[in-house]
Amino acid sequence: MNILLPPNPHATGVLMLTAIALVLFSRSRISLETSSLVILVVLAVGFELFPFSAGGRTIHAVHFFHGFGNEALVAVCALMIAGQAVMRTGALEPVGRILARMWKTSPQGSFLLTLLFGAFLSAFINNVPVVVLLLPVLISVSAKTGSPASAVLMPMGFSTLLGGMTTTIGTSTNLLVVSIAADMGLARIGMFDYLLPAVLAGSVGMIYLWLVAPRLLPKRPLSLDDDSPRVFAAHLALLPDSPVVGDSLAAALRLTDGAMKVEAVERGQGNMIVPLPDVTLRAGDRLVLRDTPTRLKEYEKILAGTLYPVGSAERPVDDDHPLQAADQQIAEVVVIQGSPLQGSTLSSYRFADRYGLITLAIHRPGRRLQRFHEQIGDIQLATGDILLVQGPREKIAELKHSTDMLVLDAIIDLPFTRKAPTAMFIMKGIILTAAFGILPIAVSAVCGVLLMIVSGCLSWRDATRALNAQVVLIVVTSLALGKAMVDTGGAAYLGSLFVAVLGDASPALVIGGLMLLVAFFTNVISNNAAAVIGTPIAISIAGQTGQAPEAYVLAVLFAANMSFATPMAYKTNLLIMNAGEYAFSDFLRVGLPLVMLMWLAFSFLLPLIYL
Repeated sequence: MNILLPPNPHATGVLMLTAIALVLFSRSRISLETSSLVILVVLAVGFELFPFSAGGRTIHAVHFFHGFGNEALVAVCALMIAGQAVMRTGALEPVGRILARMWKTSPQGSFLLTLLFGAFLSAFINNVPVVVLLLPVLISVSAKTGSPASAVLMPMGFSTLLGGMTTTIGTSTNLLVVSIAADMGLARIGMFDYLLPAVLAGSVGMIYLWLVAPRLLPKRPLSLDDDSPRVFAAHLALLPDSPVVGDSLAAALRLTDGAMKVEAVERGQGNMIVPLPDVTLRAGDRLVLRDTPTRLKEYEKILAGTLYPVGSAERPVDDDHPLQAADQQIAEVVVIQGSPLQGSTLSSYRFADRYGLITLAIHRPGRRLQRFHEQIGDIQLATGDILLVQGPREKIAELKHSTDMLVLDAIIDLPFTRKAPTAMFIMKGIILTAAFGILPIAVSAVCGVLLMIVSGCLSWRDATRALNAQVVLIVVTSLALGKAMVDTGGAAYLGSLFVAVLGDASPALVIGGLMLLVAFFTNVISNNAAAVIGTPIAISIAGQTGQAPEAYVLAVLFAANMSFATPMAYKTNLLIMNAGEYAFSDFLRVGLPLVMLMWLAFSFLLPLIYL
């Protein structure tokens, strides 16, 4: 019964703080950065006010800040920056173009190749740019082939998570588990040391995603891939030479065969006129319209007007005006999760100045945009909003490189910049030098970042934007919690409790139980937190049972990557949820069986290979 009592007050406090952290991390209303910082501060202040000594060593607050210099965090940040360089140069997009062409001949085979390609890339770079690369490809080919994109987007996103399991650099979670295990005395796990169980179990998961998952998903039409026209709110400014200036609104409607639907007429700033048929139109009037992109451009041509945001029609149309360039394109871009446009407005973000593009209209999937009378630039944007933009081809191509938005349409040639081969060469160098043990991954990744910047593949501004404060803080806080659990004996207590509950169960059952616990945590809280907290417990269980710790550490690593059952389990899940318009239940319907499938596979393979 003594085993049921925590070993000391400090361990009790750390375990309670860990429980609080798990609750905070699962609360969507509190940002993960804030929750992480709160836990870190409480931990540091608590041990400074109430010092803990063990084995002749006292734990001070400064010990919990060592995570900022941890090798795993350095590697994670450097790889995020290197991945950003690969994405910005368009180095991966020729492959995306090839995949798009293959879909025309063999959709089923191309779907499998797309899953394998996404998994392979995610084994070496962050899966967010991989998902961003493949999303428009799948949406486009689904629209052209008439197949529902909702049946393939979620499997594609999950395939990148499976690929991330296969190497130590596949995800930040892997790097953390490997680093903590090494700090606790376990021989450092090499980049491909656990490739065999990852590939075997991943193959089972891939077959499920290819053949079964699409049949479990609802075949709903998406606003992103539906060939039926989408309705946008837009403003059409009448120029002095318009044929309807001085004529009635009814005459303008007749020119469009009655197809144009005018919601209001704006004459002067904020002065709205009811669109009665006998209203006389004047030069400078702005017609508030709701229609499809194609029809909006038709009305612009018929009425000799200009589609333009409200408040900007006073500017003369000349050679400097983007709409008059010879290589104009119209593109539809989606505001994605984490974009600086989320919760902001086009005016406050200075969208036109930043990108050299004009926003013609805004579409909000699933609901009618009520505030269409006001300036488009003043509408507060939300995740999933679709912007209809117009500008020169090179500006649209530049927007394709941005990680702030997802470009859907009007890209004729996918960009492949002259720096792309250099970026890919450097990225390969990072991977190979670490794989062959020439340099640790943290060192090779930092060297790669330096080469990316010196060679011009990435600017310092883009490098700093690639860093994610959420990732940094959750990693540091998780490392601090893990250290506190180990040093105070909390991890050993949980390990003893786990062994006591399972009794004389077989290693496969113990490993399976540990994986289920970590998999549950990773789907309701941060996967990094689940991994860092679970790793010391895994090593403690292995020590108490007298078995090889590798199997238990890898059980935590694989389970922490099983972020399939909920949309908030991983950031790419949220991106997929927005693009595919999935419901929470869709993730449970497809993701939960995948979690169980991978759990069964690893519960069989890990004891077989390592014990």
